[in-house]
Amino acid sequence: MMFPLVRNALSTLRIRRIQQIRQSHSKHSPDFHDKYGDILLASGASFCLVTWVFLGTQTGIQWGRSPVGRVAPQEWSEE
Repeated sequence: MMFPLVRNALSTLRIRRIQQIRQSHSKHSPDFHDKYGDILLASGASFCLVTWVFLGTQTGIQWGRSPVGRVAPQEWSEE
């Protein structure tokens, strides 16, 4: 009989505590991240995408070229 009453009282206190924390941490006015966060994230992602597309298509780097099977070891020569 006592256990449900204690459990109910603790859950009520826990809920009140969580509500107080949320109220104390709530923002009163939008800050820099609220105003420009999404724009900065999108511009950074597009910059990275454009950079990788440019590197992959325009610079002439041969991607994934492995020398395995094409390079033969030379004989050891002692001088």
